Amino acid sequence: MYKSTTVVNQILLKPSFCRQISTEFLNQPLNFINGVRKTPTSQNSDEDFKVFNPAKGEVICETVSSGAEDVDSAVQAAKDAFPEWSRLSGFERGKILMSVANRVKERGEELAELEVYNNGKPIWEARVDVQSVIDGLEYNAGLAPTISGQQIQLSGGSFAYTRQEPLGVCVGIGAWNFPVQIAGWKSAPALACGNTMVYKPSQFTPLSAILLAEIYKEGGIPDGVFNVLQGQAETGSLLTSHPDVAKVSFTGSVLTGQKIMESCAKDIKKITLELGGKSPLIIFADCNLENAVKGAMMANFMTQGEVCSNGTRVFVERSIKDKFVEKLLAKTKQMKIGNPMHEETMVGAMINKEHMEKVMRYIEGAKQQGAKILCGGERIIPTDASLSNGFFLSPCIMDNCTDDMTVVKEEIFGAAMAVLTFDEEDEVVQRANNTKFGLAGGVFTSDLTRGHRVSANIQSGTCFINNYNLYPIEMPFGGYKQSGLGRELGRSAIDSYTQTKMVYVEMGDVDCPY
Repeated sequence: MYKSTTVVNQILLKPSFCRQISTEFLNQPLNFINGVRKTPTSQNSDEDFKVFNPAKGEVICETVSSGAEDVDSAVQAAKDAFPEWSRLSGFERGKILMSVANRVKERGEELAELEVYNNGKPIWEARVDVQSVIDGLEYNAGLAPTISGQQIQLSGGSFAYTRQEPLGVCVGIGAWNFPVQIAGWKSAPALACGNTMVYKPSQFTPLSAILLAEIYKEGGIPDGVFNVLQGQAETGSLLTSHPDVAKVSFTGSVLTGQKIMESCAKDIKKITLELGGKSPLIIFADCNLENAVKGAMMANFMTQGEVCSNGTRVFVERSIKDKFVEKLLAKTKQMKIGNPMHEETMVGAMINKEHMEKVMRYIEGAKQQGAKILCGGERIIPTDASLSNGFFLSPCIMDNCTDDMTVVKEEIFGAAMAVLTFDEEDEVVQRANNTKFGLAGGVFTSDLTRGHRVSANIQSGTCFINNYNLYPIEMPFGGYKQSGLGRELGRSAIDSYTQTKMVYVEMGDVDCPY
């Protein structure tokens, strides 16, 4: 049964938070199946979960995880919608996606504020995330009419041709750090190709996917084409093991990704996995130091450091390390921490108390292993009394770090930068690659020949030269090693949501030896 907290709804409507969100929106069930909000039917109280406002540390609402009946209902709705949606031409689907993009623009501030309310990131970052959703819809709307095969001329006038066909019902499972952006990144290419989707957001951030689903319907997406289910591990397992699901696209931890691979292997489902990272950022002495400092901050402090591609291992050439740290400290200490709805706020709230405390334990462990904490790593109580229970943590810079420290080897998923020094290019490349992850990497240098050489040698799915953490919608995104399988964004996403059929056409008689 869906539960709502009236007091929290009143807080929601105060001017400082979510001016655009109505009480009616929160008072409805959090599942969206076949075009309508539906109450989950599961009676498993162990899977109930609370939804928090991280900046205030308060409960927004409670709901239950979707059970087998809910999963069957959502998958069946997507399966029933597939024939008609897939029969539309790419041009027709593209027009609908463009209409949806325009509707997202109209309701963009509403989406952004809801994202802040449920995730805790600053409002300016949330607006960037919403713009990324718009970009993805427009980009894939343009690609939809171009999805086609090729003709192959054969001897004797015979020929073959290929068809790029949709897969069917796809499942998207999102993460809590970029809730609406990930929902858009997964659904736009899937729908452009003619697939239908059941999307499960993280249980920590379930709200923006529901609003996005409603906007999709307003923009012309037919009922059943995009459905949203709320839930925790059991719901995810039911989705990934469902026999009518053709593909699963997951963003999250390596451990969960491994479980999804195992589940999908049983009936050979297609999968895309975007998993964890412990990425290197290499700063050479010949770099533009001001840009390198900015790049290091972009690589560590966006979304409170809760970014899988973050370059948290910052390797600085020894000769410039002191100057680099001096400039970095000065800029980091100027970052304003506080109400994420305020335009000047640079650091918002972490997702929940448990995660904030986990990051703090990592930082304390680093101190015990010999790291020097130059700044940050402490819980902050904002001067605004209404935020006194929020999950705020000051951005942390750790010096004197070594490759064998836990904070250098493990993904922290918080604003905790480890500064290391190096002397030679070959040395730092070898150290940079000494990790089980391979999601991203970066290099700052004025020598572009070296920049290209180092990028070629870094074992990661993405490498930046003289910038960091920029992901234009045209650029494929994914990892090496345990950072994942497959690619999202760009033309690669279209390939991952289609399958190739070959058709042979004989123009002569059958040459048969029998």
